Amino acid sequence: MDLALLDQTLFDITYRQYGLALIAVLIALVGKRLFAFLLTKLIEPLTRRTESDLDDLLLDCIRKPLELLVLIVGLFVAVQILQLPTEPTDVRGGAYALLRALVTVAGGWALFNMAGVFGQYLEALSSKTENDLDDHLVPFVRKSLRVFIVVLAAIMVFQNLGYSTSGLLASLGIGGMALAFASKDALSNIFGSLMIIFDRPFKLGDQVIAGSMEGTVEEVGFRSTKIRTPAKTLISVPNSIIANMPLDNVSRMPRRRIKLTVGLTYATTPAKMRAAVAGIRTLLKSHPEIDPETVQVNFTDFGASSLDIAITCFSVTTVLGEHLDVREDICLKIMDLLEELGLQFAFPSRTVYLHQAGAGEP
Repeated sequence: MDLALLDQTLFDITYRQYGLALIAVLIALVGKRLFAFLLTKLIEPLTRRTESDLDDLLLDCIRKPLELLVLIVGLFVAVQILQLPTEPTDVRGGAYALLRALVTVAGGWALFNMAGVFGQYLEALSSKTENDLDDHLVPFVRKSLRVFIVVLAAIMVFQNLGYSTSGLLASLGIGGMALAFASKDALSNIFGSLMIIFDRPFKLGDQVIAGSMEGTVEEVGFRSTKIRTPAKTLISVPNSIIANMPLDNVSRMPRRRIKLTVGLTYATTPAKMRAAVAGIRTLLKSHPEIDPETVQVNFTDFGASSLDIAITCFSVTTVLGEHLDVREDICLKIMDLLEELGLQFAFPSRTVYLHQAGAGEP
């Protein structure tokens, strides 16, 4: 082979340089396959021996980006060998800029994959909590993080390629302001949903009262919260509104209150009244569905047409249907007790006194 042929040039680059550059790229391709083989046969078995799955997931995240970096190293060596011209066009600078952009792509690729691993870690944490609302937050965090990584990597790639990012960022800022004004309500609802998720005023399945709304929380989205009313209708409330409303979470009460007023007739004697109060108090404290520490029974008022006994206690159950059953049972047993004592319930009545004038009176 004529060695002088290797010294001939094409575009001011010798054939020897072309050949060495090609060899460098081929070595990089072989090294890429060898690197993948070493990861599979040496590193991966070591990570599988550990108790945690985190190192296995991280290895999967960086496997392909690292293989790309090996190829980039080969391309860099090839560019160094070629000694690309800088005039009249800076081809060498463009090649280096392209290599820097590829390095940015590899790093962004790895971070993009790691964001998925981070999302899986958050899902594992949220599955251990009793609140279901944080389950809605995990996909939002994962997607937002991945979008941020892609946007940041794209800006860095443009910058490495020699484009000015200041104008791009300025246009994004103006566009962002316009988008913010156009989607103000949507953004306020998203922030409202985050407030609900972090503050946790309720969870799915809780019975809540907010203003004139009452029902069971069925779904918490990033725009609205859906509440099923007792009439089985579905109310969709924007999160920006419900996050700023006074909210009564009925499901969070440890006990459910029972408040009654029993009115007896004015024919009730003091002894019978004392017996009625003591009997009702004993009845409630011995009831299996009533918290005995919360029982309060007192003769409180001389009403317009009745002698009033105020009764306050709390049922052990907070489930509405079971609570109403307990309340009904108590009312019936109070009726039985008063009937045994010979007492009668009062009802609204009015006594009219007629005065007859004496003789000689007009």
